[in-house]
Amino acid sequence: MSFGISLSGLDAASSNLDVIGNNIANSGTTGFKGSRADFSDVYAAGSLNLSANLVGEGVNVQQIQQQFTQGNISQTGNSLDLALNGNGFFVVKDGTGLSYTRNGTFSLDRNGFLVNGSGQQVQAYPALVGGGFNQGALGSLQLTPTQNAPLATSTGAVGVNLPANTTVAGPPANPGATFSPTDPTTYTSTTSTSVYDSLGNQHTGSFYFVPQTAAVTPATIPPTYKQVANTWDVYMTVDGVATSGSPTTLTFDSSGALTQVNGSAASTVATFGVAAGGLNNAAAALSMNFDFKNTTQFGSPFGVNSLTQNGYSSGQVSGINVDKSGIVSATYTNGQSIEVGQLALSNFPNPAGLAPTGNSAWKQTYASGAPISGTAGSSNLGAIQSGALEASNVDLTKELVNMIVAQRAFQANSEMIKTNDQVTQTILGIQG
Repeated sequence: MSFGISLSGLDAASSNLDVIGNNIANSGTTGFKGSRADFSDVYAAGSLNLSANLVGEGVNVQQIQQQFTQGNISQTGNSLDLALNGNGFFVVKDGTGLSYTRNGTFSLDRNGFLVNGSGQQVQAYPALVGGGFNQGALGSLQLTPTQNAPLATSTGAVGVNLPANTTVAGPPANPGATFSPTDPTTYTSTTSTSVYDSLGNQHTGSFYFVPQTAAVTPATIPPTYKQVANTWDVYMTVDGVATSGSPTTLTFDSSGALTQVNGSAASTVATFGVAAGGLNNAAAALSMNFDFKNTTQFGSPFGVNSLTQNGYSSGQVSGINVDKSGIVSATYTNGQSIEVGQLALSNFPNPAGLAPTGNSAWKQTYASGAPISGTAGSSNLGAIQSGALEASNVDLTKELVNMIVAQRAFQANSEMIKTNDQVTQTILGIQG
């Protein structure tokens, strides 16, 4: 029996060395999780042979337990490299079904699918048209190389300060004259922004500000003019073409705040338009609502505080961003960003029960329990870090110490077999 006990010790030590060797070999494998050999003693205790003085029959490898501790996270600078900081696994899929991995080395294949190094497609929740994500429809994340369609300018905001100390003695130097964008004597100040038509063509939208004046009565020849208190006319042109809605009249109170637009206090929005064909192309008519609520009339010089509009041209995909909650956004050359999906994560009641399948991936088993799926930062799931990877959680120093211990155990059991052999030889000599 002594030989059997020592042989079990050799087998256990050999298995332990295999586990340690595998850990050391994968110390540089992204997303790898080390394992530990757990042992149990063996006794031949039957129902008719119960005793406190039983001699054991050796050792047995009870289980190879996986250690799902966090690995170190290192920066890579590649936006499609993803690291999980906390619990959970990325979900990937191939012909064999779903797998789970901590290796976030992802890239796009020729069809635009986000895949890992084994070609498995990363699973995500698709974006909804009205915003948000459909967490009831898990699917492969795909980015199509189609252009981002243009958007014609329809809304905007103008926030300027019109100088309250402007008089007809100063600019405009030609009060009462007909406004002309090419004649700076007919307006006080101007500013411009880009606007876009329905085809995505860029145009220059210019605003011209003129203090409203009125002829002094009785009229003189030539007539003299005085400024209408706190009242300005705003003209708009697109590529030099006058728009409908020009002029728009702005009225301010004695504190310099805007009170009326075109004689109405109900809204601070003015509409400017260009008819179809007015821009010398096949674009549809433009109707642009600009909000002047942040326009003031103070004693300081003319200044532009804000000038925005919502239009943009068409664009091609220029990059992909992933935030800490796993939302994947495609950025375009026109400055737009569109959410295409949110990465799905899964965790298990017993991650140590997952079956390793290689390539830093695991399959669900009965021992692991059913997956608990969700998104990063929810349901006890970790956060996603873009441009980074999780390293192996193997501690080389600890493994080298464990290797020495396992080696000594193997040597000791070998010596035990030698000793048992010597004892056997002695007994055989006595019998001889």
